Amino acid sequence: MANPALTEDAVSPGAVAWVLTSTAFVFLMTAGLGFFYGGLVRDTNIINTMMMSVVSMGIVTLTWVVFGFSWAFGDNGSTGFGMFVGNFDYSLWMDLDMKMWGDSGLPALVFAAFQMTFAIISSAIISGSLVERMRFSAYCIMLALWSLLIYAPLCHWVWGPGGWIGEMGALDFAGGTVVHISSGVSGLVAGGILGPRRHVEKDLGPANVPFVILGGCLLWFGWLGFNGGSALSVTDGVAARAVATTFVASASSMLTWLALERILKGKSTSVGASVGAVAGLVCITPAAGFVTPGWSIAIGALGAPWCFATVELMNKINLVDDTLDAFGLHGSGGIAGAILTGIFAVEDGLIYSGSFLLLGKQIAGALAGVAFSAVGTAIIVGVMKLLLKLRIPEEHEVGGVDQHTHGESYHSPVKQYPKAKSSDVSESTEQPSETV
Repeated sequence: MANPALTEDAVSPGAVAWVLTSTAFVFLMTAGLGFFYGGLVRDTNIINTMMMSVVSMGIVTLTWVVFGFSWAFGDNGSTGFGMFVGNFDYSLWMDLDMKMWGDSGLPALVFAAFQMTFAIISSAIISGSLVERMRFSAYCIMLALWSLLIYAPLCHWVWGPGGWIGEMGALDFAGGTVVHISSGVSGLVAGGILGPRRHVEKDLGPANVPFVILGGCLLWFGWLGFNGGSALSVTDGVAARAVATTFVASASSMLTWLALERILKGKSTSVGASVGAVAGLVCITPAAGFVTPGWSIAIGALGAPWCFATVELMNKINLVDDTLDAFGLHGSGGIAGAILTGIFAVEDGLIYSGSFLLLGKQIAGALAGVAFSAVGTAIIVGVMKLLLKLRIPEEHEVGGVDQHTHGESYHSPVKQYPKAKSSDVSESTEQPSETV
């Protein structure tokens, strides 16, 4: 069904203000992710790692405008492919400034811009599995292809008109499957094809802990718009619930993570606090508008050990070098969030209804997201590996990526000042004459 024409009476000023503000919040999350990831790598790779997040702002903005949004949200029902992908009606955001987005009270252009920020950060998350060893040019090509061929169709399956996961009845409030499962699983598969890092010890520790803390805080801040803005309204209390549960689940997860560190490793770390908070944010994302603040405590407390165990297991078995635990946090956390939504959702959740129906749908939707992201990414990266070089040269990898790829360094060069002449030294040591 076509979206109605834009009229003054149809626009909800409150909804527009809230969603535009949330758009800015979510856009800031990508910068936060850059700091979060950048602080975790070696100091010779900080700039390259942060650039992998920043460049997503440019690449995915354009892919989303040209085709991505239309493929994700276009109504392709009449062609028989509507359950899988949209159409080209909204390509280049054609006429979106003249339409309303359904009955949301939002101009279609506002909705398109809001969803664009989701596509941007989803693409950037993948870099967490690839940093310190992938060519920047190859990464940029992969981002463009992934945002169009993986993210947009999966987004249509869950949120688009006629998408089969949404029609099945699976719930995903703000992107547990669309954003986190897709990016975490894709990063893991791409990292496996790329191969592990060749440089020395992998446990050198974060190069810049304050960057990690800053990035974690910016992510938490932006996530309030990520989840709260997904309500698309300010009048029915759903946005308030989404913001509240986002706060509570993240706090619960952070404290649980710190407790696990204390019990199992002897010390609670500031990096652990930041990582734990992000784990809670990921786990609450699919459930944010569907659960109560009280149950969000449980989601954070259950999601943290799930992600903690995944990270520890991935590092122990070491089958894939998931550099910054993108799968451990986002892929695994997205799966946990989807399952916990089926348990705690106020409507039809297992706790309330006593039925496993919604839980089954949640598991089916999550598994579909895992399978599509894994297979699709394997094809994209596999073909790229046949056609171009994916890895940086070994000497660049061992010595650090920043200087070789970008000609820049995290450390400012030390200025070499000219040596003072002996006459200058003698003059400077003379005592000044007294003045009256």
